[in-house]
Amino acid sequence: MSNPVYLALDVPQIEPAKALINKVKAHIGGVKLGLEFFCAHGGHGVHEIAHLGLPIFLDLKFHDIPNTVASAMMAIHVYEPKIVTIHASGGRAMMEDAKAAAAEGCKVVAVTTLTSMDETDLAATGVGGSAEDQVMRLAELAHSAGLDGIVCSGREVGKVHKQWKDGYFVVPGLRPAGSGAGDQKRVVTPRKARDDGASVLVIGRPISRADDPEAAARAIEATL
Repeated sequence: MSNPVYLALDVPQIEPAKALINKVKAHIGGVKLGLEFFCAHGGHGVHEIAHLGLPIFLDLKFHDIPNTVASAMMAIHVYEPKIVTIHASGGRAMMEDAKAAAAEGCKVVAVTTLTSMDETDLAATGVGGSAEDQVMRLAELAHSAGLDGIVCSGREVGKVHKQWKDGYFVVPGLRPAGSGAGDQKRVVTPRKARDDGASVLVIGRPISRADDPEAAARAIEATL
């Protein structure tokens, strides 16, 4: 991939979203569409963004019984996504079925521990140990299930990459030097994540909410 940056499209309206992408498209490698966008605009919205010519990452985080997830995966073939997310905590059978149902050429990656969570949050859900421990456990499970890779924070990607040499690693929660962390708790810079083995760098607010999104995207690209 020539440019690993995927813009997290956190703009709820279609026309402003398209305008933003057109401003920054020369400095990003793709667009990530998440739950807010998909629930607001559905398939029509996905096609509208896809028409702008950049790869689409559908960050829908499927998590259900294996048959339901497999059916959902088949239902999104029409959008031709390059990347789709599921939850590793759905278990091995769910992950295997999701991968088997994915379109050819679509990367299926498992969310391990959300970048908004830390050890205190995990403990409250009954998960012991550190966030890194949980990421490593779920990465091993995703690997054994035949997935392409995982989603994890930049703090864990280096360790996971050492264990899973050919894995495909999506890293959100990134903040350029000098940016505020916002609601993210385990953040690193895009350059650090890339150096540690990230395949895709998901960046939203540092670009979309910048006074000059094009300049912000260009500055991030320059660090890579």
